[in-house]
Amino acid sequence: MSNSGLMEILLIEDEQAIADFVCSGLAGRGLKVRHIDDGNAGLALALEGNFDVIVLDIMLPGRDGLSVLKELRKAGVAAPVILLTARNELADRVEGLNLGADDYLAKPFFVEELHARIQALQRRLAGDRTNIVQVDHLKLDRITRHASLADRSIDLTTREFNLLEYLMRSAGQVFTRSQILEHVWGYDFDPSTNVVDVCIKRIRGKLTELDSTGESAALIESVRAAGYRFRRLS
Repeated sequence: MSNSGLMEILLIEDEQAIADFVCSGLAGRGLKVRHIDDGNAGLALALEGNFDVIVLDIMLPGRDGLSVLKELRKAGVAAPVILLTARNELADRVEGLNLGADDYLAKPFFVEELHARIQALQRRLAGDRTNIVQVDHLKLDRITRHASLADRSIDLTTREFNLLEYLMRSAGQVFTRSQILEHVWGYDFDPSTNVVDVCIKRIRGKLTELDSTGESAALIESVRAAGYRFRRLS
């Protein structure tokens, strides 16, 4: 956090057009952004600074983003890292996550989505102190993988737990089926598949078993022509 009290973001990105709209968009949302367009310079600054989040492009001059990430984690820098990737760079995304990246965004993207991811990472860090993700009366324990609704246990599969956690961490944010597939299933999937819808239907069914009013099942909201979001009741 900067001296001004603003969340401070380090953007390492060599495409000026992307850097301009990210810097402008995040600054307009109350974040302080420092931009560097070279991998070596970005690594040096990240090692020196105390940034809240690092937004890191994979393709960079000087030193590529994955190399920067590897060096940061090797040096003990724990700041959350969001990778920026081309949509077809699946192998790089997987390697990045294995190297310690916290999230990724495929280009092109909207600054609103990047902002939501940054906020989600900050909530996740706060939640990591207790390893609990909670929205209203629905609670997930990330260590024991236990889910509960008003202290009543919910029997979830690993995929159902991961999907619910993904939505709950960014409550109020709409996610497309493609985004959910990429982050929960871990790879690009045929966007015409209904696997997301089936999984959400199962989760809603399990919530309904514990809450016959249907209120809890409606926590996962279908957004017409867009996707799904987890909504807060209060």
